[in-house]
Amino acid sequence: MRWLLLLGVSMLAACGQAGPLSGPETEAADTVTVPPAAETLVADNPAVDADDPVLWRDPADPARALWIGTDKSKGLYVHDIGGKVLQFFPEGPMNNVDLRSISVGGKPMVLVTAADRGQYGVRAWLLDPATLRLSSWGHMPTEASFGEPYGFCMGQFAGRTFAIANNKDGAVHAYAVREGAGGKPEMTPMHRWKLGSQTEGCVVNDATGDLYVGEEDVGIWRMSLADPKAAPVKIAAIDGKRLVADVEGLTLMRDGGRTFLIASSQGDSAYAVWELAGGGYDWIGRFRIGGGAIDPVTQTDGLDAWSGPIGAYPEGAIAVHDHCDGDGAKDPAAAICDSDGKQQNYKLVDWRAVKAALGLK
Repeated sequence: MRWLLLLGVSMLAACGQAGPLSGPETEAADTVTVPPAAETLVADNPAVDADDPVLWRDPADPARALWIGTDKSKGLYVHDIGGKVLQFFPEGPMNNVDLRSISVGGKPMVLVTAADRGQYGVRAWLLDPATLRLSSWGHMPTEASFGEPYGFCMGQFAGRTFAIANNKDGAVHAYAVREGAGGKPEMTPMHRWKLGSQTEGCVVNDATGDLYVGEEDVGIWRMSLADPKAAPVKIAAIDGKRLVADVEGLTLMRDGGRTFLIASSQGDSAYAVWELAGGGYDWIGRFRIGGGAIDPVTQTDGLDAWSGPIGAYPEGAIAVHDHCDGDGAKDPAAAICDSDGKQQNYKLVDWRAVKAALGLK
């Protein structure tokens, strides 16, 4: 299937005004603790260089679910919802990963894409919902001037599927993706934005076209696929209270008509939560993932939320990167993690536990 693309690129500088936040941005932020519910297990690789996860479930059957994560040195892992490895693609260093449902050759598929740091572009796989198996689809290069793609996410808006890459210089580029010649993936540059320093985590609200990007030492910005010429708007700043540098992964959780923006506050191993409401961002609170039967989570890079039933989680789940798997500290804020010789993996949190801890109804 080929999609008609509108060619044209918009370029603008990041000089937007501050966005609407509820309450003073420097007020003290209490942090609650929730337990991890599951973790990924990789028995054949004692040195997984984990970075970013993404979740998927069959719309007709919540039990048929996958938990996909990048190894930023080696490739892409596919797990079941319990964390068992199902597939591994040794296709080189991958950073952030995301997915969206599409049609390929007239067949419903799920497009899984990741920032390819080895070949400078976007690596694509196709997930067949009937078999729950991924297959390699191809590589789509970014512009030579863009350099290494670092952060990455996907979005769908106005009939197009977007792959959105950013880099360490603050460039953010949105590409329209389609099935191209010979049935292989192609992407066309559509929109460009520029922030002042290194970026990474991003997420798209497909309902509005809003794109949220984390500038690691500055804060979170909102851009727009609906109005790409509009200047980026800073909606949250690194303040050492709600957000502690680096701000890393971003995700959206939808629950009963409400939408929550969740950010990884990597510097203190916590997660900041806002509700998207009335064009603004209402502060909800912060949580950490403590230890128990499974070790606590520290220094999260990427994360992803699934809204609604998935596996054994009837109201949704959040998958997060854990920098130090097996760390014995009960307090993730106090844990000291040395990347040398440490096993990294992914943890899963029941959204019900987060809601209860934050007092959400």
